[in-house]
Amino acid sequence: MPLPSQPLRRLGFLTIGLFDESDPRAGHESTLNIIELGERLGFDSAWVRHRHFQLGISSPVAVLAAATQRTTRIELGTAVMPLGWENPLRLAEDLATVDILSGGRLNPGMSVGPPTHWEHVKDALYPDTADAEDFGYERVRRLLGFIRGEPASGFRGTEGIEVYSDRVQPHSPGLARRLWYGGAGLRSARWAGENAMNFLTSSVVKAEESEDFAEIQLSHIRAFRAQHPEGERARVSQGLVVIPTDSASAEQRAKYEAYVRARTPRTASPQGPARLMFAPDLVGPSDRIAEQLYAHVAFREVDEVAFALPFTFEHDDYLQILTDLATKLGPALGWSGPAQREGA
Repeated sequence: MPLPSQPLRRLGFLTIGLFDESDPRAGHESTLNIIELGERLGFDSAWVRHRHFQLGISSPVAVLAAATQRTTRIELGTAVMPLGWENPLRLAEDLATVDILSGGRLNPGMSVGPPTHWEHVKDALYPDTADAEDFGYERVRRLLGFIRGEPASGFRGTEGIEVYSDRVQPHSPGLARRLWYGGAGLRSARWAGENAMNFLTSSVVKAEESEDFAEIQLSHIRAFRAQHPEGERARVSQGLVVIPTDSASAEQRAKYEAYVRARTPRTASPQGPARLMFAPDLVGPSDRIAEQLYAHVAFREVDEVAFALPFTFEHDDYLQILTDLATKLGPALGWSGPAQREGA
């Protein structure tokens, strides 16, 4: 998106799906209601985060299965599922099933690496195989193969009245083209391109060659597309924390601005041993946010986004933010909802 005259093509949002430990259903219902609202507002996609042993969504596939039955058009994604917690064969079955239920709207995003707090969870997660588990890219390759229909069993045929396939069932033919890899470094960006996946780049990157967030993110996008068979047409979705305040109350604006102030210091320099760089959160009227986005060199390379909702806000805050994203910021970026596109 090098010029404001070239419109944003796809608008999405991302939610963590927080809940109260004493009443988890209410939080999950809130997440589903937000996804339903996203569809009514015309968003192209809704994405959920993945959290284990936290008060967030631990089973995004289950939540999105429920969302398929409450929506008809909006695409549903995960950003991202850490595959260290998953069996690729079983996950392939679950993803294909939900994709079939959705009518081909699922966009699974994934990442690799050992599970968080590995030393504390390995005995529960892999009591007999912890030392043998591979948490690298091969785990993604296995999942890709199963979803693409490669043989997963050495037996195919009929036993009595039981019919067996040698590949994952159900098979959803279009799902493989809607798989995303979430990467924070150059190696991951290149690997995603080499393996013909789509690429999710978020508000966190590794400071490998620079300490300028936008320049780092730009290098990842270009490295990904340089390796992808589709080149410049390869799909990249950018996720930043964006909080429009057009219809916010004075109380909400004060809360949002305080939230951003508290998080801004971490954006000044690389954080921790991994040298992570965090993008500044954007808060304010939509016209000002649009100007900030057009000044962002990585944003100018993409035509689809999944703006992240802040972690700790209330349900009514999310309703206001989503409404402003769809009715104010999206149009300021040249985006038009599906109804407008279909009528054009």
